[in-house]
Parts: sequence; C-alpha cells; structure tokens
Amino acid sequence: VRFANGRLQRPESLRFTAYRHRDTAHPRKRHRRILVSETERLCYVGHNFGSEVMKCNSLCRYFVGVLDKNSGQMEVYNAEIFNMQPLLSGGRCWGSQLLCPSDSCLAPSAWRRRGRCLSGGCEVWCPAGAASPSAQEAAQLLPDSGWDLCSPGCLNVCFSPVQLDLCIEAFGTSKQKRALSSRRMNAVGNDLVSTAVTKAAANVIGAKGVTALMQDMAQDDVQNISAFLPPCHEDADRPEHVYKFEDILSPAEYEALRVPAAALAGVTTKETAKGAEESSHCSFVLEELKFLPTDERNRDHKARCLWFLDTLIRFSHLKVIKKKNPMGPECPHIISRKLMKNFTSLTYNNGSIQNLISASMKAKITAYVIALALHINNFQTDLTVLQNDLKLSESRILDIAKALRLRVSKAKGMPGLENDQSHKLGTLSLPLPAQKAPEGQRKRKKMN
Repeated sequence: VRFANGRLQRPESLRFTAYRHRDTAHPRKRHRRILVSETERLCYVGHNFGSEVMKCNSLCRYFVGVLDKNSGQMEVYNAEIFNMQPLLSGGRCWGSQLLCPSDSCLAPSAWRRRGRCLSGGCEVWCPAGAASPSAQEAAQLLPDSGWDLCSPGCLNVCFSPVQLDLCIEAFGTSKQKRALSSRRMNAVGNDLVSTAVTKAAANVIGAKGVTALMQDMAQDDVQNISAFLPPCHEDADRPEHVYKFEDILSPAEYEALRVPAAALAGVTTKETAKGAEESSHCSFVLEELKFLPTDERNRDHKARCLWFLDTLIRFSHLKVIKKKNPMGPECPHIISRKLMKNFTSLTYNNGSIQNLISASMKAKITAYVIALALHINNFQTDLTVLQNDLKLSESRILDIAKALRLRVSKAKGMPGLENDQSHKLGTLSLPLPAQKAPEGQRKRKKMN
C-alpha cells in the first residue's frame, strides 16, 4: 500500500480489512477490491477501480515474495498497489457521498470499529470480547450491498441517512452538528432557488406564450448559424445576388488568382485525365475542367473560381496550421492571409499560439465552398461530390446546405448521374425558403 498524505512510522500497528465484490461471475467486478485501514487519527480507503485508480497496476505486474525461514524457500504471489486516501468526515469515498462521519453512528459499546461507511450507509464492526462470527454467519449478516469481507470476523450494521442525522443531533460533536445544520440549510436554499426558478419560468411562459418562446429560440439558433455563412441578401431579385461573388472573393483577391489559375485555364483533355489518375485536384474541379468554356474571358473566370475552390477544400483537410504558407509558395500572399484570418481559430498550446481549423471553421469553409460552387454551376451543384471532397457526412453537408437556403433534391437528369439516385443536388432559387435551425440536436448514442 501507499499512503497519499505521508509515510507510516509504525507499520506493524495498522490492521487492514479487504473487501471483494460479490459478483464473481462478472468479468470486471470480480477483480474489484476495497482496502480499509484505520489509525488513531484517520481512516484510510483504497480501491483498484474507478476514475482515481492508480495506472501503474495496468502498466506492469507486481509480486510479493514470502520467505520461509525454516526451509529457506520463497513463495511469490501476485500483488496490487493500493493508494490509501484519508477518509475525512463529510468527504467523499471512491465517488460515493459518505453518509455518516466517524463518530456519529450508534453501536454497542462492546464492539469496536473496523471500517467506515463503505456503501449504503454501512459501517463494519467487530466484537471486542466475544468470539468472531464464522464466514457463513458474517455472510448472513452482511446486507445486500454487493461487497463481501475477504476475511471473516466482521459484520455490517446499516443506518439510514435519517437515522444518522438523528444520531448526530443526539451524540455528535459540535463540528458534526454544524456540518449537519449547514447541509440542511443548503437543502432549504436549493429548494427555494428551484421554486423561484420554476415560478419565474411560469411567469415568462404565461406572459409570452410557448409559441413566441419557441420562435425566439429558433431565431437565436438561426443567428448562431449565420455567423458561419456568407452574407445573405434575402431581398435579392436574382439568385446571383443572394450570395454575392464579391462577398466570397474581393476584387483584389480575384485579381491575385490570375497567375496561379492560368495553368487550369490552359489545361488539355489529356492533362485532365492524367490529373484524375494522380488526384492532383479534387473530384469537383476535375469534373468541371472537362466543361471549361471556349470563350477566353469566361474560361479564365471559371479557372480562377475552380483554383480557389480547390484551395479551400485542400485547406479544410488540415488540422493545425504550423507553416506560414500552408498552401505552398504558389498561393498568393493575399489568399494565404484570407485563409488564415477568416477560416482558422486561434488556440494556445505548448506555450505558443497556433491556428486551428476547428469543426465550426470547417463548417464555414463548407458554406463558402457551396456558395462558390453555385456561382460556377449556374446555382445548382452536386452536394454529394462536394461532400466526398470535403470528407463530411451526408447529414452534415445537408444541414449546411439547408442553412444556406438551398432546395435539396435527388440527382435526376444530370450528365453522368442518370443511374445514380444517391447523389443530392442543391439548388438556389427564389423565393428563398424559410431558414430553419439545422437538425443538429440529434440524440447522441450513449457510450457505455
């Protein structure tokens, strides 16, 4: 054993009581042990399960050797290290609230204490002068607490919390009585707060009504969503004015894309096929390169949009930005600055500030990618292709698409998708549908 608050000066003066779990068939519970020891001042409890258990027992094995002085032979046994924690009055013991302090329980004067409240308000007592009960008698006397003594000779005497409070009132010390009074006052205070909150909630519901409150909550959710979306102009008379191109790429940023996008503008069919084999660009870009306009101005415009969209998608795959130019030297400085400023969040780690692409930032990148894809594809785009490029779940990208006020439908009649009904199309059309909070409040699976 190891004591958390010091070292023993006289180890031989201590006596220990070990407990094992009754459920010997359970693969985990059958190995659970509780070790109890009491000194003149404190009681100590250690256990080999729970959140505070020592990790050294699972990382290596320990053995204890017992030397027989007569034969000179040593027998080796498996061992575990127990971290003995002091058990203070009013504290917590291995995750359970202690139900009685050290001297608050009634017990026969001819019995001496061997432990504290281990579970369910029970204390372990041993007769001081009488013969110790046998293992069968002790098992009959132990309540159904789930624990057995590893060695016979002790039995449990159980008290309810109400009885323990009465014991403290009658026989407790001044400190225990003050603690009981404080606990009761806190209970009364909690009841008053709960009653006041319930009354205030009832007044608000009565004044505004449930429907108005639900609308306020929905509006708050919508405002939270809008923080990660491109600026939306709901009063627009044309689809291209709902999410303006200037809000996605400023004129200066658009001009900076002329040089890096020149390679895409001049790509040939053979180079496109080679790029598909090497996965040099995302699937959406590779598919759109097959349909570049022949007109030089429109071809250059689409190439610039595709280059920036491909950069956004590749940027979303990063986690922590460690380089000054994460997208490489060919990326213009103004674009790198835009990515770092608008699509990363600052975090403090290991004494330095880092740029992190969090889940919310990835949602923001996805929203801008969809908005740009709408401008590229005449305000109708294949969400499934973008979902695969961005490495998102279908429900996630559909939530973002609906937040962008798109109408989602199955892919029918699109080139190359006639026989694939699993693809989802997002269409931006007027009038815009009412904005709803995403169904992100789905119940999560309970982890055991």
